[in-house]
Amino acid sequence: MSAARLPAFPFQVEAVDGAARAGSLHTPRGRVQTPCFMPVGTKGTVKAMPPARLRAIGAGIILANTYHLALRPGSETVAALGGLHRFMGWDGPILTDSGGFQVFSLKDTAVIDEEGVTFRSIYDGSKHTFTPERAMAEQRLLGADFIMCFDECPPAGASRDAVAAAVRRTEAWAARCREAHIEAGGAGTDGPQMLFGIVQGGVHEDLRRASVEGLVALDFPGYAIGGLSVGEERGATLETTEFTAALLPRDRPRYFMGIGDPAGLLDAIERGIDLFDCVLPTRIARMGTAFTAEGRLNLRNAEHARSTAPLEPDCPCLACTSFTRGALRHFVMQKEILGLQLLSDHNLVHLFRLVEGARRAILEGRFGSYKRTREAQSR
Repeated sequence: MSAARLPAFPFQVEAVDGAARAGSLHTPRGRVQTPCFMPVGTKGTVKAMPPARLRAIGAGIILANTYHLALRPGSETVAALGGLHRFMGWDGPILTDSGGFQVFSLKDTAVIDEEGVTFRSIYDGSKHTFTPERAMAEQRLLGADFIMCFDECPPAGASRDAVAAAVRRTEAWAARCREAHIEAGGAGTDGPQMLFGIVQGGVHEDLRRASVEGLVALDFPGYAIGGLSVGEERGATLETTEFTAALLPRDRPRYFMGIGDPAGLLDAIERGIDLFDCVLPTRIARMGTAFTAEGRLNLRNAEHARSTAPLEPDCPCLACTSFTRGALRHFVMQKEILGLQLLSDHNLVHLFRLVEGARRAILEGRFGSYKRTREAQSR
């Protein structure tokens, strides 16, 4: 394996409060302040959210999905259309996952071996094989700033032997991803790319430790905690996150894959996580549910039909500054597109403000009280 260093964007931890961290990640497309929640644009768009609006409300990094884009419209097509930034209309940093989670969610039809995973497309049933090398090639064509190693993500409840096998395979695939990335010059079609290794191991501390040790030896510029939020109990998720984060290098960004509820974000920040993503805020918005300081608010409930109150009194989002709960409920019940847009806007603004407040509290050494206050409000 090549001993060459992987491309890395400068990252500084500016303050620590307990295990919680506030930092800055300097990319060619702008500075990202951490902790940072990253909205998910699975198929090349954050549903119902124009890119200019995402920028206006504070998005720092947005995500796209390698699995879906590689199949539709195809990574080569995205590259021919100017690369993912042009394709998505977004001039800030983008992160693409490797497609591993989506591939392994097709466990009933996927065939795993040491080379990779063979599966059938959810779109047309065509047969495909994803290997570490193909995951790197697809992400290189897409041209995101942050890219992920191809890993094996076992489901919650998998046997210890299955999780141990996934850890071994994930490390071997990470080495192949690293080599392929270096051979390609560490860059995609649209500039340098920072490659993250992904820690697996389920809720088994010894397997998590082994996974961290194997990946750290490969010297990735960033590390993700994978294989959680896939069905295990929240307490076990948090204990494993805390244990794993403490093992990771202090000078590298830490990314928890797949958490996006307000309480979960604060719990992850408390345990030393810098980056996180989830489809939850926009998904529940399309179901008529809004995040508020007091908890989730379901606009389908009849009690909101004639309410003149905003979703939240002090929220600067488009929904709260222009519409009543009663009007928003009507839009939701009638499946008006505007209603879905407004609730998506609100939920993302809510999370961005929550995380911005957490960062400010870390810088001022009062994260614990900030978290307790937010938790008390939601009870």
